[in-house]
Amino acid sequence: MDAQNQNWDDLRFFLAVSRAGTLSGAARSLGVTHSTVFRRLGAFEERLGVRLFERLPDGYALTGAGEAMQETAIRIDEEVIALSRQVTGQDQRLSGLIRITAIDMLAIGLLPSHLAAFHAAQPGIELEVIVSDTPLDLTRREADVALRIGNTPQETLVGRRVGRLAFGAYASAERAAQGIDEDLAGSDWIGFGRSHGAIGHQLADWLPKMRPIYRTNSISAAIAAARAGIGLAPLPCAVADRTPDLVRIAMFPEDFRLDLWLLTHEDLRNTARIRAFVDFMADALATDADLLEGRRPQAGPPRTTTP
Repeated sequence: MDAQNQNWDDLRFFLAVSRAGTLSGAARSLGVTHSTVFRRLGAFEERLGVRLFERLPDGYALTGAGEAMQETAIRIDEEVIALSRQVTGQDQRLSGLIRITAIDMLAIGLLPSHLAAFHAAQPGIELEVIVSDTPLDLTRREADVALRIGNTPQETLVGRRVGRLAFGAYASAERAAQGIDEDLAGSDWIGFGRSHGAIGHQLADWLPKMRPIYRTNSISAAIAAARAGIGLAPLPCAVADRTPDLVRIAMFPEDFRLDLWLLTHEDLRNTARIRAFVDFMADALATDADLLEGRRPQAGPPRTTTP
């Protein structure tokens, strides 16, 4: 390989395909089109004069040459990312971009008012919110700050627990008016897929005979389904208590609560804009304690039952 003539950005495309195993998966991770990945990879192989991947019916597999390149490419990629974190960590300007990742229920139901307040206080800082059910890798700078539920931080991540989320069973106002069976396990339920496994596991422990008739990987979709009257939904009080047409039927047990973490990478903790955002958001979420823990009054008194 001629290092002087090499476009190192090609390595990002090579690594994305090697990790995803498909062009479409690589395109999603890079934020480009399928055809762009196809074109860049083909041009890269042509310049090198070697085939890096075998084209198989179900995806792309590394050739011997590709495997030899992968180890070095990974090392270069990690060093570039580490250098980026270290340089960013020295930035003392209250300006620039902060990329925040959160699941949909937090990004839609909890964060907007606090982000608006932060922007008013720090207008020089740009904010980008990445909604994802799959945790993004802060080590690889896929995001700068994460708001996560129920996870113990990785060793390379720093931050603080900023609250505890209480959950309850919610139904549409119309369905609640028709009467809810005292045996909650026998009611129609809205459940979640593996992306919200913590909620599903705890619900199964509390109501082992409960069987969802509808599943989704989105809290927002579950809220919409509950409002449509499909069934009861296990929802965080912080979001559901502020949703029109939803009634809290029952509070879940104390041990059902999940921790809420505000995290960043240790190399970024002293970056001025990251520090300002984390401090601001931690204080803002502290004022939401009653809301997060289900103590905020609803428009009308909730009807509570026991399972």
